[in-house]
Amino acid sequence: MKKKGQIELSFGMIFSIILIIIFLSFAFFVIKKFLDMKDALEAGRFASQLQDDVDKMWKSSQGSQEQEYIISSKIEKVCFADFDSNNAGNDSELYRKLKQVYYGNENLFFYPVGSGNGIDAIRIEYINIEKITEENNPYCIENNGKVKLTINKNFDEVLVNIE
Repeated sequence: MKKKGQIELSFGMIFSIILIIIFLSFAFFVIKKFLDMKDALEAGRFASQLQDDVDKMWKSSQGSQEQEYIISSKIEKVCFADFDSNNAGNDSELYRKLKQVYYGNENLFFYPVGSGNGIDAIRIEYINIEKITEENNPYCIENNGKVKLTINKNFDEVLVNIE
């Protein structure tokens, strides 16, 4: 009789442990998905804020402002690239990697590819991409938790420059 009770208790304990493992695995999966969604939202918010700042500068006659944006630490670099140009610049390997997510009209890219969690390339309107990428194509800014960009426009220019 004692052995039968011990087997039933053991089975109940094992079943409880299995359920706990399943619940914990599901909890970690859900937390990971929320963190990934947070990174994608930060990338989208960065692009939206940058577009708003570019729009304000584009509507003005001239000006210059330095802006600081917070983006995910998974994104190592924020790059502006002109794939309509034949100039690959100094970093041709990075140029080739970014071209993988270029579909015809994007000019802002997150490096490494995939670090934006679904938002790898974006089109920012009203920027002078030819002038931005004149010396380095792609023109990349390092991400140290915050990205500092200077958005400027001179009186005689139609499009906005980013440095």
